[in-house]
Amino acid sequence: MANQQVGSLDAPNQVLNMEYGKIDIVHIAGGGVGRATFQPGWTWSKHEKPVVGGGEYCEAPHFVYLAAGQLHIVMADGSEFDLKEGDIATIPAGHDGWVVGDKPVTMLDFSGVAKPF
Repeated sequence: MANQQVGSLDAPNQVLNMEYGKIDIVHIAGGGVGRATFQPGWTWSKHEKPVVGGGEYCEAPHFVYLAAGQLHIVMADGSEFDLKEGDIATIPAGHDGWVVGDKPVTMLDFSGVAKPF
């Protein structure tokens, strides 16, 4: 018999709360899946960094699906890009980011939330 695992983002194992946002995290299959909800005004360096710690940039690589809203990402090397609703993307380590516009962001993260905070 297979050893299936089932989790739900509606009953997360962990919730990372921060000003202007939260991340619901399910630990599964040796990793984690997160549902991030960021409100307009959220910025990684101002709102998430104080909760998770770290240097000037986020050092977690991410593999994400942006279900709603828009994010602007700035890499440590100065390159920049936008993610919009419906995009699937990788975001390498060494980045900052923020919500663009007045619509909240909902993002599913399949790789950047594996470690407990």
